[in-house]
Amino acid sequence: MNLDEIITMNAEDLGNFSADYNYTLYDEDCCGGGLVCEQDSSMHFDSIFIPVLYSLALVVGLLGNGLVLVVLWKKRQSLNVTDIFILHLSLADTLLLMTLPFWAVEAVKGWIFGTTLCKLNGALFKINFYCGIFMLSCISLDRFLSIVYAVQMYSRKKPMATHCCCLMVWLFCILLSIPDWIFLVASKDSRRQDKTECASFYPPGHWRLFSRLLYHILGFALPAIMMLVCYSCILLRLRRGSQGMQKKRAIRVIIALVLAFFINWTPLNITLIIDTMKNNQTTGFQTSCESSTALDIALTATSTLGYLHCCVNPVLYAFVGVKFRQHLLDILRPLGFKLKGPAGLVSRKSSVWSESVDTSHTSAF
Repeated sequence: MNLDEIITMNAEDLGNFSADYNYTLYDEDCCGGGLVCEQDSSMHFDSIFIPVLYSLALVVGLLGNGLVLVVLWKKRQSLNVTDIFILHLSLADTLLLMTLPFWAVEAVKGWIFGTTLCKLNGALFKINFYCGIFMLSCISLDRFLSIVYAVQMYSRKKPMATHCCCLMVWLFCILLSIPDWIFLVASKDSRRQDKTECASFYPPGHWRLFSRLLYHILGFALPAIMMLVCYSCILLRLRRGSQGMQKKRAIRVIIALVLAFFINWTPLNITLIIDTMKNNQTTGFQTSCESSTALDIALTATSTLGYLHCCVNPVLYAFVGVKFRQHLLDILRPLGFKLKGPAGLVSRKSSVWSESVDTSHTSAF
């Protein structure tokens, strides 16, 4: 290997969906006289920031998604299409959150779990990241067809058809994780104090660039376009009708859904695009040790913001629903919780989606 080609592995990069890590080219114009940039500053930031934020995301996310799964299990005999998608979304978010403790330990002590668990944890993260994004897209498409065209994707009387659709999504996400099974290894990085890390080592060629492009297209661009188109049409449909309280609530929920998606994932995608340009020799992107450190820290911060979307999903897709709160309180009542206020007077079709615009049957939410 040419001495000018230094493999730069970033602890945060392996924790995020892009288990493809920084392969940075250093030349004599960087860092002065061909010196390799040390990563002490970014390592120190990671060792503090990652454990704290990942622990918070784990606790909040498991609590929220756990409650959603419990409510859906209790109402499993009357789930509609959207409920089934929410079930798989919560399952994917929960499994993704379960991988975070491993990345938190790595940020502090390095990867101490071996190559086998490195591949397993990285692939599990990738599978559930993509699955969560795709389930969001399925939910937006279901609401679009149901509200705008009064067309149901699947029959409520045949829930297995919806589960089969979700199974196909899971299988596709498993295929997307194949590179992680192949290229992820636990190895030491001399630039990071010989710290053992779980990182992807791609063969010469455009594997890394292809992995990034695949994420940007499938993991952000296409879902973002689908959500924007579907929810924009839904908003136009809702605004043409009467402005009841439930309809106004539905509009607020739609706006919150779109904003949450873009707030959580846009910063990371912008940061990754900059990182890809920096590491691509053909772009002529100039960098310095200071800018490389700043970019490493930005990747850590923005990827953590993206993971928090797993905690936001239960709030947006479930907790805002009147019926969900009713079902949850029914479950908690034996533990001493009492129903307060008018929430107990919930009609059969009450939800954040007004009965005048929701044609996909009664939802648990």
